[in-house]
Amino acid sequence: MNKEEIIEYCLTLENTFKDCPFPDDFESVTMKHCKNKKWFALIMNVNNKLYLNVKTDPNYSDILRNTYDYIIPAYHMNKEHWNTIIVDEKVDKTLVKEMIEQSYQLTK
Repeated sequence: MNKEEIIEYCLTLENTFKDCPFPDDFESVTMKHCKNKKWFALIMNVNNKLYLNVKTDPNYSDILRNTYDYIIPAYHMNKEHWNTIIVDEKVDKTLVKEMIEQSYQLTK
């Protein structure tokens, strides 16, 4: 998956929009709910790697982190409720989509 595919998938979820909320940073993107304006995904470039932050159930976070080496505690966010997916050729696209959907539901 690449950044554009992630954004495109996020926009298939009901009542969502793409935002660039950081001044002087037009590369990082948040995906938000139209109604409450809450983020459900943050897409950014960190050290030339594509990072995707999503909210997860805290009980599920440790399982994900211990199972997949590309899922780590969230970069610059609450590490109990958020995880970072380092998006590269190893990621399971189905899992990424499921995690985006879970984050979408948790932030409604």
